[in-house]
Order: sequence, then C-alpha cells, then structure tokens
Amino acid sequence: MFKKVLLTTVALAAVAAGSISAQAQDIFRIGILGGENEADRLRNNQCLVDLLPAAIGVKEVKLFPAADYDGVIQGLLGGTLDYAELGASGYAKVYLTDPGAVDPVLTTVQVDGATGYYSIMLVRRDSGIETIDDMKGKKLGFADPDSTSGFLVPSVALPAQLGMPIDEYFGETGFGGGHENTVLEMLKGTFDGAVTWSSGVGEYSDGYTSGNIRKMVEKGLLDMDEVNEVWRSPLIPNGPIVVSNELDQSIRAKFVEFMKAMPEQHPDCFASIQGGEYKSFTDVDHSFYETIVAARKAKIGS
Repeated sequence: MFKKVLLTTVALAAVAAGSISAQAQDIFRIGILGGENEADRLRNNQCLVDLLPAAIGVKEVKLFPAADYDGVIQGLLGGTLDYAELGASGYAKVYLTDPGAVDPVLTTVQVDGATGYYSIMLVRRDSGIETIDDMKGKKLGFADPDSTSGFLVPSVALPAQLGMPIDEYFGETGFGGGHENTVLEMLKGTFDGAVTWSSGVGEYSDGYTSGNIRKMVEKGLLDMDEVNEVWRSPLIPNGPIVVSNELDQSIRAKFVEFMKAMPEQHPDCFASIQGGEYKSFTDVDHSFYETIVAARKAKIGS
C-alpha cells in the first residue's frame, strides 16, 4: 500500500510539474534593458506583445523593463525571462556567470552591412572641447557598468589610445544611469563628456542611422548642432538576441524564425524595437562574442 501511494504521489507530482511547466510556457517573457525612460521602452516593444502570441504559439507576451542592465541579466540567469536583446558585455556577464543559461541566436546588421557599432564620446559644442586631448582633466560620464559601449570598450580602448589609465587622464568619472540619462547629464553640465552608442554611419545631423544618439534626436532630446563627437571606439560586435535555454524548443524555433522575417514582414516593428535603421538580423553564436567575453573577464572579472 505504501509503495502504491508513493508511486501515485510521484506520478501526481510529475503531472503537476508538467502542468506548471506548460502553464509557464503559455507566457513568453521579454526583458528590456534600462537606460531609456520606461514609457518609451514599453511603447517601442508593444508590437512584440501584439504579434508574438500568434507567431510562436503562446497565450500572452509580457514585457519586463528593468531599471538597469543588471536587472535583465539577473532575470536571464534566474530563468524568469525567455528573451532579451543584450549588449555584448551584458551577454559576457551572463556567460561568465553561467555558460548554460542562454544562447545568442541573432544580431542586427547595419544598413552598410556591418555587424558592429561604435562607442562615441559627445561633448557640448559650447564647452570649447574639440578633441579627446581637450578632455584631459575633465569629467567623463559612463552609461552603465554592464554596458559594452557605455563602459567596457571605452575603459579598455581609451587607456590604450591615451597611454595612461582612465583615472589618471580624466579628472573624474561617473555613471549617468543609462545611455540616455548620461547624455542628458552631459548636456546639463554634470559631465564634460559622455560615451554612448551609435551605428556611426549615416548623417551626423540625424544622429546617424541608429543607436542612442539617433533615438534622442528623434525624441527631440538632442540637437547635433549643439554637440561635438570627440572620440570613437574600434568597431564593437552588435549585441545578441539571446534566448533562455529553458525555453521550449518548438517555441524557440518559431521565435527565431519570426525575428529573422521581421525586417521584411513587420518593418515598423523592427525599426521600433531596434531604435533606428537596420538592414536585417543575422545568425550568431557564442564564437562571435569571444573577444568581448575575454575583455570583460580581464577587465571586470565577471
């Protein structure tokens, strides 16, 4: 009798676990990085809420806008998010913490065919700062500790170019709380210079074709006539679309198929979630980000 009861209990537990898993998979959970105001992030990603249920076979799509980059990273590591678009450094942090948590599956292709972007330092045009040499002794604003273009790449590339550590070259450094906020703080005078991200191609007056600079121009938060670009990094690998390795494989395959078709089938949604002009998505895997993973491990440790 005890054996029969025990087996029945185990069987019911298995059924319950399967039901919970199935119910959980009815909801597809999207993590959205911080750095831009929440209302804009939710509005820009609403098209995914509308389109994905029918496309991938789930009942509901929920958006989770994090206050900062780490909020999304922890959600992916904890298995509470199914998909997010990360910067390369954010992906490196996830990988270095748990190599089996997520897979990078796609990245964006710029209008010129490149699969990379740039960290760009902006200053106020009325500041008198015209080159990176003029920034010596000045205050530099970073975006977020987990940002690739807003911290990791500048913290590695600038010392190599300047021939000295950042804390010796600049009078002070600080974090502005995301790309948009850091640029706004530079415009207010909190920072003399701010590093942010951009495609670096297209018209300067438009804020280039995509990236934070372009988004701020389109929202009326930035006038390119009022800022100078004084530094640009080497090309950075475009950040990945990652999916949780706990995601149902059928849903995963349908999601990747939907995203790859999006630029042609849903161009407005593609432009909205990406924040500018891009050509398409292309397949990637971990090997595309190995240099950034190595750089993060050497610089930060995780």
